[in-house]
Amino acid sequence: MHKSKITGLGFEVPENVVKNADLEEIMETSDEWIQTRSGIKERRWATEDLATSDLAISASKKAMEMAGVSSEDIDLVIVGTLSSDYFFPGVSAQLQDKLNLRNIAAFDIKAACSAFVYCLSVGDQFIRSGMAKTALIVGAETQTKLIDKTTRGRDIAVLFGDGAGAAIIQTSDDDSGILSTHLHCQGKDMKNLWMEGPGSAPGVWIHNKQAIAHGRLSPKMNGREVFRNAVKRFPEVIQEAMDENGLTMEDIKLIIPHQANNRISQAVAKRMGIGMDRLYSNIHKYGNTTAASIPIALTEAHQEGKIQKGDHIILAAFGAGYTWASAAIRW
Repeated sequence: MHKSKITGLGFEVPENVVKNADLEEIMETSDEWIQTRSGIKERRWATEDLATSDLAISASKKAMEMAGVSSEDIDLVIVGTLSSDYFFPGVSAQLQDKLNLRNIAAFDIKAACSAFVYCLSVGDQFIRSGMAKTALIVGAETQTKLIDKTTRGRDIAVLFGDGAGAAIIQTSDDDSGILSTHLHCQGKDMKNLWMEGPGSAPGVWIHNKQAIAHGRLSPKMNGREVFRNAVKRFPEVIQEAMDENGLTMEDIKLIIPHQANNRISQAVAKRMGIGMDRLYSNIHKYGNTTAASIPIALTEAHQEGKIQKGDHIILAAFGAGYTWASAAIRW
């Protein structure tokens, strides 16, 4: 069986910068309150004319350019998103079209903030089995179009941003690559972080004024419970990745967590007995971009020279579902 390795990375964010001070104009909040509770200073919000697929296409082209691959080389597309352009089909079908790819396998995965690691894991299995040689893995969101941007929805609105990140993974010809991936879900807690509609469940109204009035078409979060579970699951899944590969924290150059909340990252670092310099963070610039969070952070960390050939890194995520996941990688 062949390991897969990341050969290309790229990301794209909207030009529209929304600072904390801008939010003070549309809801009851403050820059101090937001920074103290999340570490976020600004985020990018997509304008009406910008769709999730637009960001995904741009990020994908950058990853393809870095990897030196053409549209003919790609034989698999997997996209993680909660905010596809349409209810169906998924963004993956649009990428197949807009990137002029062959009639290859293309599908979306809805695993919230863990989606990119889920997508990476599935792509890795395709390459290990020989069913694919070059895969395009994308996390992309314009989820702020779905959020309630009033005081009623501020617990969500102040945290989230839009963006897309992409990776090309290919068959590894040396000892570098994805060493292992670890995926988990606990559905009993799903209503602590969810968006009820549109949907097909009994009592969930689709496309009517009552649904909007009752807030069923915007995300809801029990912040206390999400925080409590996140600071438990992050260390668990990071340790699982290390144990699987006989690694200790001393072997790990960098942990790239989902950028959910800086307080969560601080709590995770404390529990694992490491400094914040070992956990990459860019949440202050982009907020929580859900499925796009990890690939954006991974791309920036690489661009900044924080990852070198031979380094061991761990990607880790926790999100709605609840889902949580990790990937151990030798760069």
